[in-house]
Amino acid sequence: MAARRIVAPACASGRALAQCVGPAANIYVNFSLGLEAVREIVERTIGEAGLASVARDQIALGLGLAGLSNAADAFRVTTALPGWARVEAVNDAVTACIGASGLAEGGLIIAGTGSAGVARVRGTTTIIGGRGFLLGDDGAGARIGADALRAALRAHDGLEPMTGLSRALLAHFKFDPLAMIRWALDAKPSDYGAFAPRVFEAARGGEAEAKDIVETAARAIAALVRALVALGTENVALVGGVAEPLREYLPKDIAERLHAPRHDAVDGAILLVGGSVLDAAGSGRVRHKASQ
Repeated sequence: MAARRIVAPACASGRALAQCVGPAANIYVNFSLGLEAVREIVERTIGEAGLASVARDQIALGLGLAGLSNAADAFRVTTALPGWARVEAVNDAVTACIGASGLAEGGLIIAGTGSAGVARVRGTTTIIGGRGFLLGDDGAGARIGADALRAALRAHDGLEPMTGLSRALLAHFKFDPLAMIRWALDAKPSDYGAFAPRVFEAARGGEAEAKDIVETAARAIAALVRALVALGTENVALVGGVAEPLREYLPKDIAERLHAPRHDAVDGAILLVGGSVLDAAGSGRVRHKASQ
């Protein structure tokens, strides 16, 4: 089972029995509320799967939790969930990495609202990047959107030429830079990431500044790939909301190395606790007891 936003119990054959969507469960925002969200969605999904009568000590939980960063916090989570057959808690990037390869070893680049690289090599898990919007997330959708908004303000102030993209972004805020600043005070990374599609569209249309922003993002993602390869990772998957738009801007050697993930983070959480998942064709099973 995976628990953060999606929980999917699987039977021994690897067939999913139910899937539910619930609220985020970030233990660093509020540990008690985060664990309560995990408990609620786990129980709800077990009920929908028809397993309400099954003893909890017969069910294992694999948890991929946003931001989980060390063994002490993982232990705190697992000990707060007694009574299950087994509970494993890791960063959600790790469950995504396990799912991507379907094996203990492999690498994953996440290029969504945020960005990170994960490598699982010889039983060791290493996370590169993933430092958040203020200190990291290079190559991610939020950074692409923020760079475009910054360029729009520079263009408004006459510090660089006005482009079609900058004009469109300024129009979104009714050409009022103070409105953009007030918006930024409360904006979340996902709010910045919402502007990324406009940047890609402008880049495809030939706007030099938009292309520069996208190419800067591609270089950051390429750097993450090279860092994973240096750790000994041969197979690297690329996932996330800006993954596909960025592919055409990646260096050829990097693009050729990347492959599509075999499974998703939910499947990775199932594999984490020794479960089985069906392969992409639904005709076979992957079974793996992942090491920490």
